[in-house]
Amino acid sequence: MMRSLFTGVAGLRTHQTKMDVIGNNIANVNTTGYKSMSVTFRDLMYQTTQAASGPNATTNVGGINPRQIGLGVKVGAINTAITQQGAAQTTNNPFDVMITGEAFFIVSNGLQNFFTRDGSFYVDAAGNLAMTSTGYNVMGWQVDPETGMPKPEGVTPLRVMDEKNLTAPAEATTQARITGIIDANDTRVNSTSGRILNMEFFDEQGHKFTAKFSVHGTESDDNYYVVLDDILDSNGASVGDTVMANVSFGQTLEVSTSIPYNLVNGTAVTNGQIAFNGADGTAIGTVDINTTLAPPDTNILQNVYGIEATIAANITEATVDSNGTLRVISDLTAAGVAGAYAPTNGVTAALTVTGVTIRPGGAPADGTGDIKVTNVGVPLAPGGGDPSDEQILALYGLDLAAENVTEYMINADGSLTVTKKNVDNAANLVFDHATGEFESIAGNGQGFITLGLNAADTRFEDIQLDFSSLNNLNNNGSSTVSAVTGTSTGLGAGRKYGEMIGLSIGQDGVITASYDNGLSKVLGQIATAVFANASGLAKEGDNLYSETPNSGAFDGQGVDIVASGTGYMQSGVLEMSNVDLSQEFTEMITTQRGFQANSRIITVSDTMLEELTNLKR
Repeated sequence: MMRSLFTGVAGLRTHQTKMDVIGNNIANVNTTGYKSMSVTFRDLMYQTTQAASGPNATTNVGGINPRQIGLGVKVGAINTAITQQGAAQTTNNPFDVMITGEAFFIVSNGLQNFFTRDGSFYVDAAGNLAMTSTGYNVMGWQVDPETGMPKPEGVTPLRVMDEKNLTAPAEATTQARITGIIDANDTRVNSTSGRILNMEFFDEQGHKFTAKFSVHGTESDDNYYVVLDDILDSNGASVGDTVMANVSFGQTLEVSTSIPYNLVNGTAVTNGQIAFNGADGTAIGTVDINTTLAPPDTNILQNVYGIEATIAANITEATVDSNGTLRVISDLTAAGVAGAYAPTNGVTAALTVTGVTIRPGGAPADGTGDIKVTNVGVPLAPGGGDPSDEQILALYGLDLAAENVTEYMINADGSLTVTKKNVDNAANLVFDHATGEFESIAGNGQGFITLGLNAADTRFEDIQLDFSSLNNLNNNGSSTVSAVTGTSTGLGAGRKYGEMIGLSIGQDGVITASYDNGLSKVLGQIATAVFANASGLAKEGDNLYSETPNSGAFDGQGVDIVASGTGYMQSGVLEMSNVDLSQEFTEMITTQRGFQANSRIITVSDTMLEELTNLKR
């Protein structure tokens, strides 16, 4: 009789323990990263009233099962659903991190490492990444100064707001790429100024400069040349001749050009002759143009211009221009014949240019100051022409020596064309004729050429320019050539001094800082711990766990959560509790009923004992 009482008490105690666990689950339904717990029961020892016996072959008597009376129930295990993922709660706080998978964050109080699924972090006054609830430091890997990437070794506190991380130092540009298409039909490439190409770069102090290049075409569609025209500071002003004299790029090239110069001080008149032919091709006569004819040939007056013989005989002075138009200057014997006359139908005029007369501005009208140029359309070298180099400077504003002109030409209309000149800081650019792919720059088949700046100013670094990705293709007459600083991976681009404007945490736990100069810098990586038996971890409160002999030991280094294949991290999200209220309420009902049933065992047993004691009455 007493056994049933103690059995009921054991049942009450065990179900009370289960209710305690259920209550704890419900209390933590909104606890970040909380993992629900469950209780399993096991029966207690048994009192054997009769041992079992086996069958007897001699007496043919069968065996008897043991007779045992149970003594109640006790808690078999309290399990934690530690590997069951909780739901995600979006916070948009970049320091809130959720682990998807079975790994744990590693945190430390300075003496001991703990493990948690609570990813609610913040940056403390010392710049350390820490747990919001406890202030324990989040542990991870520091950055290798040689590679700029996290170095997986023993975990240490992550100090993301270290003074050295708050700013990004300035850096001089050392690499650049010239990319895009050069179209042979681009009028800008074939113009005097060429296709302008600007490249922005930085010095060691973070000042921005612009290197102004220009791409020019040549007589061959496959050959071009690139010129460094100037370097401008951040205000758009040239760095000056002193600096440019020490800048190196390419070499001095003699290039063919077609640079036009018009008279800026004077006028020009074409010299030449017009040969007139009749409609049948018969030669009629020749006239000097822009020359006073005194008197003009009456044969030409009559047969070319259709002027009557009596009138033609009275014309004493006339001129003929390069279009063949006759202009009567004076008529001493008859009135009404002055004016302009065009050649009559059926007459053609062929102009043969014999030179040009240039009258400088301010020269006497009597022609004493005129400059007679007979070498029209003929290449001329500086120092031996007519006009002289000094006169060319006065007439056209062109300093042949300063502009490195090696050949020029006076045209019949008095204009001047520079046909060849030496170009400093220039490099030949050659493409494959069949494919249009890059072939060489300055004869360098590797595609690299150096813009030498350090000799001009020690604040600069020499910049290696890569032309290898440039192409010479048809692009509807539009070139897309452009300059981009840095390699394809962004190295050597240079930058100004920058300040931190944001932090982000990647799926692998890598913490990256962003700066207002465009730089991104890795500050460290959050390491994680993985255990062979995560359910074996001991709960320490405050959402913390510690290792036990049955969980497996933490190796002190941790793992990369992505590289190890154990999951990934999400920034701006927290893991919620994995408590299922519907299941907890169901467990609560069954636990309550079990508790009630065990209380009835005690009540009924008490009643039976009462009846037993009443037998002596």
